[in-house]
Amino acid sequence: MIPRMYQAKRHFRSEYVPIRNLQYHVQIWGEPAPGKTPLVMVHGWMDVAASYQFVVDAFSQDHYVIAPDWRGYGKTPSGGADNFWFPDYLADLDFLLDHYAPATPVNLVGHSMGGNIVMLYAGVRPERIRRLVNLEGFGMPATKPSQAPGRYAKWMDELKSLHKGEMALRSYDMVSGVAQRLRKTNPRLTEDKAEWLARHWAAEGIDGSWSILGDPAHKITNANLYKVDEVLELYQRISMPLLAVEASDNSLDMWWNGKYTLPEYHDRLKSVPQVEIARIEDAGHMMHHDQPAALAALIERFIA
Repeated sequence: MIPRMYQAKRHFRSEYVPIRNLQYHVQIWGEPAPGKTPLVMVHGWMDVAASYQFVVDAFSQDHYVIAPDWRGYGKTPSGGADNFWFPDYLADLDFLLDHYAPATPVNLVGHSMGGNIVMLYAGVRPERIRRLVNLEGFGMPATKPSQAPGRYAKWMDELKSLHKGEMALRSYDMVSGVAQRLRKTNPRLTEDKAEWLARHWAAEGIDGSWSILGDPAHKITNANLYKVDEVLELYQRISMPLLAVEASDNSLDMWWNGKYTLPEYHDRLKSVPQVEIARIEDAGHMMHHDQPAALAALIERFIA
């Protein structure tokens, strides 16, 4: 029996935009109109733009939503890269806004890795953003210079593993296997949404198997240490209002086991001049899947 699949209420169209020698895949919901501020929504690590479908469907109004697949995710190619550098995401976003909103500040939403990207970008190009929403883009634990030799060694070792094929993402015989994987990772994801998302999170090959639309090079450790002092300098330059949304599940404790905590994150947010912290109940890190209606309501209130 084929499980019932989620039925999208608002349908997107795909566009391909030339950005820094890549054909960037961008999903668009709605239409531009005078006085309508573009709503740019960027996804996280090992996710895709289509992941925002459930939130877009839950909006009470029709917004002009622009959601790219980051390089090496979804339908955007990686350009042959064997690892990814964070500054590239900032530049890609800058080029994307040049294309869609060259003279208009946008409302900008980022989840997880995308949240980290928009926070840094907002400190570099504050004039391009009207309202900023960060969905658990927590940043990373503080580092020490003494960690640099080991970090570079780990980076080089992982590159060798990648080129030996040891970091390849597994494929699935059927799309239902992808849906099951999504639900195993996030038990709150309902079966109908998992079936819908699986068809955008993976693609069918000529042999009939389904492969995740994420370049395994994204699994490579960043060679550069995370420098909190640099990040806070950028946070201080975020001049637009920020809404920092958290889920009721404490993902930081689960990920870092005390090495980086929610109070530490809140302390970093004090560097942002105008910040509001909101919490979504009965949700984990993938809050846009778990409670799309609650998240949509928060976003719409904030950008009104």
